[in-house]
Amino acid sequence: MPGHFAHTFPGKSCGSWQSLEDHLNAVAEICSKFADRFGAADWGHATGLWHDLGKYSCAFQSYLSSTSEPDSHQAETRGSVDHATAGAQHAVKTIPVLGHLIAYVIAGHHSGLLDAISDGANQEKRLAKAIEPWVHGLAKLNTPKSPQLPEFLRRALDQRSCDPKATAFSFAFFTRMLFACLVDADFLDTEAFMSPARAADRPTWPSDILSQISDCTDSHVNDLGARQTPVNRRRQEVRQACIQGAELNPGLFSLSVPTGGGKTLASLTFALRHAVRHGMERVIYVIPFTSIIEQNAAVFRSITASLCGGGLADPVIEHHSSVDVGEETVASRLATENWDAPIIVTTTVQFYESMFANRSRRCRKLHRLAKSVIILDEVQSIPVDYLKPCLSALRELSENYGSSVVLCTATQPAVHHRDEFPIGLKGVREIIPEPTELHQSLERVEVVDIGDQGDSELDLLLAEHRQSLCIVNTRKHARRLFEGLKARQGIFHLSASMCPEHRSSTLREIFTALERGERCQVISTQVIEAGVDVDFPVVFRSLAGLDSIAQAAGRCNRNGELKGLGKTFVFRSEHRSAERFLREMSGAARQILGGLNSRPLYPDLLAPEAIEHYFRLYYWSQKDRWDAHDILARDLLDSNNPKLPFVFGFATTAKNFRFIENCNQAIIIPWRHRGRELCEALRAEYGTPRQSTLRELQRYSVQIPEHQYQRNVGLNIELIQDRYPILTSPELHYDEELGILLDDETPKASFVI
Repeated sequence: MPGHFAHTFPGKSCGSWQSLEDHLNAVAEICSKFADRFGAADWGHATGLWHDLGKYSCAFQSYLSSTSEPDSHQAETRGSVDHATAGAQHAVKTIPVLGHLIAYVIAGHHSGLLDAISDGANQEKRLAKAIEPWVHGLAKLNTPKSPQLPEFLRRALDQRSCDPKATAFSFAFFTRMLFACLVDADFLDTEAFMSPARAADRPTWPSDILSQISDCTDSHVNDLGARQTPVNRRRQEVRQACIQGAELNPGLFSLSVPTGGGKTLASLTFALRHAVRHGMERVIYVIPFTSIIEQNAAVFRSITASLCGGGLADPVIEHHSSVDVGEETVASRLATENWDAPIIVTTTVQFYESMFANRSRRCRKLHRLAKSVIILDEVQSIPVDYLKPCLSALRELSENYGSSVVLCTATQPAVHHRDEFPIGLKGVREIIPEPTELHQSLERVEVVDIGDQGDSELDLLLAEHRQSLCIVNTRKHARRLFEGLKARQGIFHLSASMCPEHRSSTLREIFTALERGERCQVISTQVIEAGVDVDFPVVFRSLAGLDSIAQAAGRCNRNGELKGLGKTFVFRSEHRSAERFLREMSGAARQILGGLNSRPLYPDLLAPEAIEHYFRLYYWSQKDRWDAHDILARDLLDSNNPKLPFVFGFATTAKNFRFIENCNQAIIIPWRHRGRELCEALRAEYGTPRQSTLRELQRYSVQIPEHQYQRNVGLNIELIQDRYPILTSPELHYDEELGILLDDETPKASFVI
């Protein structure tokens, strides 16, 4: 067989195979371009050039020509020939000490980044492993320069004696970013050869797309034509402050705006103008997993609609749940989103867990975080047990990877540095000149503690109001309340049991009822608390953290049109055992609220000083929990061990870094006509589903507990291509008002689909 090959089409002649030389040079070029965003182009080039050196072995070439698997080179399956270890060992031999960083990346570019030392597979064993002899075809390749440490890693080494953990984290973070560059480059070049139609399907945008979207945002705001009320004037001032702040140099920012103050459009205005001003590549909008992020995405898409009408692909990627479940395969890898779009809207869970993942599927998009504007909506949603690693990652992005991070919240300050919170972020610049004065001028609601309220008592209270919103902490509680009230006219239910498209449809009905002044009572979980521009005269909120109460209050008298203040009533539900996950946040809030027999500690429970007291209780006083899972403790530099100078714990960190302890699975709901169409398209697009299909299916997916998934897969859930789970009988197990109903939930006999 002449030459050496990287990829094959079984059954076709060698002339249709991709040469190994072409693949290595192409991946090196792409990987170098990606890594250049953070000053590591030479690192990217060397990593890409060496990643598949093991394919120069006779054993691999024979395996490649004889295998019946179309893409066997991508997966380290039983019977295949290891082709990753050779490049890792070559990097260590060629570049003393620093070559180990490249070795981690190459060794893990299919199976995932490894722990340095562990009982199972680890980096130490891979570097000592006996491998198939390989022909040195490097003479035909562009010999890489010996990469030099980027300046920020040099600084980290200089500061090692002061904070060795911080230095080790910087090197581990750099390795993850380099890993993302290689994985994405490898996938893209492989896709271009193996699936050219798929590669051609990838959308592209003009170089000035962010500038175009910025202009569209300005036009959108002007077209709103908001009448000059005190609240709208304040919103305009917030936006103007964002326009001015966009001129500042990249780094850390804070946007402290009370709910209802126009944060969504103002923050987008800042992000777009800031990105254009400083040559940044995308805007990433991160929203807590308890939110319904499709509302923000819908706003952004309404802004960019005119661009799409002109022939451009949708510039907004909405990544809030994954329909890509099961084992990694070539098809799933090629279909995985790599965040190559102008605007990304994603969840807190997706964002942070990806930065501490080790598998290629989760890490592929990480390099896109460099040179981006990252808007963290409600930044205080970080669990206290992961505070230190999350803040360390934000610090890395803003200081070393050319990104700007905006802490956008109604309840600052949560993560700013202070004496009692030394791990907090330093150098945060506030975009709003006088946030305290802004809060006072936007005061539209009073928070009132009404103590214990059972469901029957709550029903009576809700009946007193023509329009009201009641927010509870669990899906089951929302369902029970709704079932007890649905005989009344104008009752609506919202929860994560409904797929995003279903929730959006229900919200449109709610907006219409409110605008017409019709009876409208909404029972909802936290999904309505962020990114949903609804305005109720009264809100009821089950006890939670004070930041969540503030979000709920932001749905009350939102536009300041009531005579006097709106009322947000905080109550303690009868379902406290089911709400134990909120125990600590609720306990801190309870101390601020006081109680029925004592006055609240602050006359305005949403004032900055009350919020600061809450975070002192919940965040700042729990030093022993800031890194409860020892995420930062797993990485260290060992200069006394030349065989393993970088001791990283990538695999263990990925296993332990879980915002949500109970694992959920996403299943696809064939909801109404479009949902059924998409499910049929998924069945038809066997092997390599289109990105557009997978993206749209995210809006038809629902997360369910793992145990519920396991009981229903093969029974009420069908696995398409062994990877995509679809609810098989929505007429029985998906309710038009409540969403998914499985197991202990009573199925519906019929409903309109």
